[in-house]
Amino acid sequence: MRPELVERPVILDGGLATQLEAQGADLRSALWSARLLADDPDAIVAAHRAYFAAGAQIATTASYQASLAGFAGIGLERSVAEGLIRRSVELAQRARSESGDDQRWIAGSVGPYGAALADGSEYRGDYGVSVAELREWHRPRIALLAEAGADLLALETIPCLAEVAALLAEIDGTGMSCWMSMTCARGQTRAGEPAAEAFAMVREVAEVVAVGVNCLDPVDALGLVRSAAQVSGKPVVVYPNSGERWDGAARGWTGSASFSADDVRAWIDAGARLVGGCCRVGPAMIRQIAGIVGSHVVDPIGSAVRTW
Repeated sequence: MRPELVERPVILDGGLATQLEAQGADLRSALWSARLLADDPDAIVAAHRAYFAAGAQIATTASYQASLAGFAGIGLERSVAEGLIRRSVELAQRARSESGDDQRWIAGSVGPYGAALADGSEYRGDYGVSVAELREWHRPRIALLAEAGADLLALETIPCLAEVAALLAEIDGTGMSCWMSMTCARGQTRAGEPAAEAFAMVREVAEVVAVGVNCLDPVDALGLVRSAAQVSGKPVVVYPNSGERWDGAARGWTGSASFSADDVRAWIDAGARLVGGCCRVGPAMIRQIAGIVGSHVVDPIGSAVRTW
């Protein structure tokens, strides 16, 4: 089943790792939440259920850091690694079934190349690899998530134009719906390029049903939502962090939270049709967002409303 973008926006989940840590999971390994695909799959199901219970309509799979190379690094054979990536979809599907509501959808998370490096480079985009190499690296996971039955793909936290180009080249013509979501700061990609260029790149790719931003300071979100809507002509996806900042070297969060569910009204009016949270945004905030979305009347004038 695929979702439709109608006049009322779709509610995304929050940070999967955030909820797993709240449940007591230790995510200090390089694989982060992907490690639990092998070690504690029930914890992942419980996290998805928590977000569904809070009002999320889409569960994003625990495949953000999952990669064949990453699993090989801990000694797993390729066939086992492929099975774990497929399992990420199956666990989300199980949570959907247990929620008793089949009008929920599963987004297969395709995190950036830098996430698998576990060195913070997804917040810099300084990979030093070619578009062709990025395509080859991403290809197996995209195929596995689609084969496992994900309703759509979340190409998320992408920090640079080269990786946008690689992912679009892989997805174009496949018929697999996806959203493309950049991580940005002050109107630029993390690699220092104009974010508007990334938004423009998706315009003619039919498989991209929404474009926007995630894993960014919420103070930057509104301007980027406006830019994405104007430049791409597509519905916008937006799910910021809490406002705290990730210290890649220390592998910890610093600062204080500034995310407010009240911001969602402005995002929707600017063209957002998929709204939620990323790191450090848990079920309590998603519940607040769901309440706001449920009471917010969308002005259709100037809004891009399309079907997935």
